[in-house]
Amino acid sequence: MIKLTESAVNRVREMVANREAVIGLRIGVTESGCSGYSYALDFAESVSDNDTVIEQDDIKVVIDDASMPILDGVELDFVKQGLNQSFKFNNPNVVSSCGCGESFSTTK
Repeated sequence: MIKLTESAVNRVREMVANREAVIGLRIGVTESGCSGYSYALDFAESVSDNDTVIEQDDIKVVIDDASMPILDGVELDFVKQGLNQSFKFNNPNVVSSCGCGESFSTTK
């Protein structure tokens, strides 16, 4: 199961409210980088048969079934530090990441 912090819920709510035809946030992983996987965030405009939809508060998070085992247990946070702001994935499945932090490998 994927969980969003209150800060992430609020940020996604703001982002979705400003776009027509968007039903929520799509989270996935792609094979890339030197460690194996990278996170992918996008707006969800539809749900397909191979998607899992998680609803938290009034936010929908759409995850493709192939990404679900890698993302199971993730907490998604939205962090502001000075002028910088970004989503942060706290993933218990990550066993290592590359030096720049852009890719990771998992136990699954």
